[in-house]
Amino acid sequence: MVLNFNRNKIKVFRQVSKFKKGFTILELLIVIGIIGYLSSIVLTNTQSARDKAYTARGQKELNTIYQALQMYMSDRGGRIPPDVSRGLPPGLENYLPTGKWPDAPWPGSVYDWDVWDDPQSSTDIVQVSVRFCPAGGDIATCNFPKESWASGFGVDSSYYYCIQGTCRSHINQPVTYPGKCANCSGTSTSP
Repeated sequence: MVLNFNRNKIKVFRQVSKFKKGFTILELLIVIGIIGYLSSIVLTNTQSARDKAYTARGQKELNTIYQALQMYMSDRGGRIPPDVSRGLPPGLENYLPTGKWPDAPWPGSVYDWDVWDDPQSSTDIVQVSVRFCPAGGDIATCNFPKESWASGFGVDSSYYYCIQGTCRSHINQPVTYPGKCANCSGTSTSP
């Protein structure tokens, strides 16, 4: 048996390979531009999702702290723990699922247990706050959430969970001072 190869067919295949392989600079720039545009869309959506996750985590942790407080007070005859500056009251961690204080959700933020005398009534204001600025700090040192509800926040602004009284961002500020109540219908009102 003899195989007969046609040389003309081989030449046809060689002619195709004479074209250059690769991209022009213009084609590369167009592809890089498209990739940059798409990545900016993805990064914007990712940041927005991260901000919403911080808020959801804050809401969940504040609810957990409130439930721990209910058990704490039940074991102590209804007594509310005293105010703690930039922290949570000692002993409450025994009622938390993890057995320790959670870090506040937003980068640079801390939990703050607030028990204040209401200047307009004889009742106490009791709340758990998330503080975004160091105590007595300059506004430049604050790290506010990148959410629409945090626009206009000041040094004493907070995201707070109202437990009792006319809650607010800070006792040294009026009730209308910018803040966000986690369990209220408005931004700076009590439930």
